[in-house]
Amino acid sequence: MQSIKKNKLSFTVYWTIIKISRSNVVTRVLIDLLAYLYYKIFRTDRYFKFIGKKYRYFYHLYNRTVAGERVVEIPISKSYIDKYKGKNILEVGNVLSHYFKVEHDILDKYEKGKDIINEDVVNYTSNKKYDLIISISTMEHVGHSYGEKKDLKKFSKGIKNLKKLLANNGKLLITLPVYYNSYVTNLIIKKKMPFKKGYFMKRYSFWNEWKQVDYRQAVSGNKYDGFYANSNVIYIGEYNK
Repeated sequence: MQSIKKNKLSFTVYWTIIKISRSNVVTRVLIDLLAYLYYKIFRTDRYFKFIGKKYRYFYHLYNRTVAGERVVEIPISKSYIDKYKGKNILEVGNVLSHYFKVEHDILDKYEKGKDIINEDVVNYTSNKKYDLIISISTMEHVGHSYGEKKDLKKFSKGIKNLKKLLANNGKLLITLPVYYNSYVTNLIIKKKMPFKKGYFMKRYSFWNEWKQVDYRQAVSGNKYDGFYANSNVIYIGEYNK
């Protein structure tokens, strides 16, 4: 009974902090800064595993990275970028350039910036064939949010077009939150995602720690902004041409 009360109190404190951080820009910046300093000082040696490989959590202030799923998405994605260095790479959604200097092509319909290709993912064509196409928490917004005209099936159209852009033996890798986009979530639950391999990472602590889980553990609850703030489970899809 005492353990239950303690756990309930912990979640009350946790969600109170989350709500305060979302109330205005000042509290958001302050709480994010405190969290960032805490992680960098006391949890800098924390690691997680994905497909048997060990990764260090990635803590950063940009776009609340310290508080969300990007703490695992960034190191996983960066490892693929490094592996394909010197080859033709396309990133869908301008994410990695906010953290590192990048040399690959970037396709982003809305975000403006030097050398960013402002075209729609379903229509983009290129004379170049890509050895690696990667997308970090972007494809769930296609036809769903950020000013997009509602067309939930646009996600599948986008993935289909990206596959056409791959070189022979090329790889397509995407990460996205489960339970954010209803159409995508339905594909995941029914095991109809257009990828040859699908993996799941699940958050399991207040300290934004994650672990790889199986399909059953991934789809059992874990709603977006449910148990923990933001995504509680992410899907990582991999397609090899």
